[in-house]
Amino acid sequence: MRGYLITIEGIDGSGKSTVLRSLKEKLGKYDPIYTQEPTRGHIGDVVRDVIGTDADHLAEAFLFVADHAEHVNRLLKPALESGKIVISDRYSDSRYAYQGVTLSDSFEDPIKWIQDIHRGWTIVPDLTILLDVDPKIAVKRCSGRFATTKFEKIEFLRKVQSNYLRLAKEEPERFVIVDSRGSLKNLKKQVLEVVEEFLSHKNH
Repeated sequence: MRGYLITIEGIDGSGKSTVLRSLKEKLGKYDPIYTQEPTRGHIGDVVRDVIGTDADHLAEAFLFVADHAEHVNRLLKPALESGKIVISDRYSDSRYAYQGVTLSDSFEDPIKWIQDIHRGWTIVPDLTILLDVDPKIAVKRCSGRFATTKFEKIEFLRKVQSNYLRLAKEEPERFVIVDSRGSLKNLKKQVLEVVEEFLSHKNH
């Protein structure tokens, strides 16, 4: 039986790290594999090195795609084919949302352009949880973490958030939007309930 791919998405400061720590504590009975994008592989390391620099946006986008290809073929396909549950901190939707902003001056519809690059070989998640938060709150939570990069600029994050919501609207059967503006304790509870309901339904 094929496994399931669950992805956690949202702008920086949306609470993803908190949610992932909580899931690792609570989902032991499912023995999931936890992963992330950019990955911790050699291509992922290069991606992290260029984030926030003045690297060409198109070159940066292709680095993200290369890391994703490595991730899909080396980890995700074997894990899912062996029936494992995989939970990823960021995945292809991060690319569509973020590079959809950075490449907005280069393409009429940068999201579609990036999606087309992935078409035919990527693995579409079975469930994507989008943490929805006001960019102002997100920036406050991130205070000091990305102080010198574009990722903490409210206007940039607002555009990224808009792209995420567009993606969720286009695939409502895959996305579950969770309001992360409130307490992190409530956020952890909500996400855990969504994941457990999904897995419980799939296992029956």
